Order: sequence, then structure tokens, then C-alpha cells
Amino acid sequence: MLFLVAALLLLGVLLGAVAHAPLAFTVVAASVITVWLGVFAARERLARRH
Repeated sequence: MLFLVAALLLLGVLLGAVAHAPLAFTVVAASVITVWLGVFAARERLARRH
């Protein structure tokens, strides 16, 4: 999953609107998305165990 986030971030930097945003904003946004996906994955995994 982290590989996917890194690949999308790299693609966005190279081709997308992220290229026009400051690097600090891009890193913060990528971190927020990574945490959000991690929380979602953890909740889904816990839900399947019960």
C-alpha cells in the first residue's frame, strides 16, 4: 500500500497539479493520505476478524 502511495505521489509530482504546489505541502498531503489509508486498512482488518 505504501508503494502505491509513493508511486502516485511520484506520478503527481512529474505530471500533475502537485508539481505546482510547494514541496512541503506535497509531503504533508502525502502523509495525511498515508495515515488515512493506514487507519482504514486497520479498521477493515479488525472488522473482518470479528
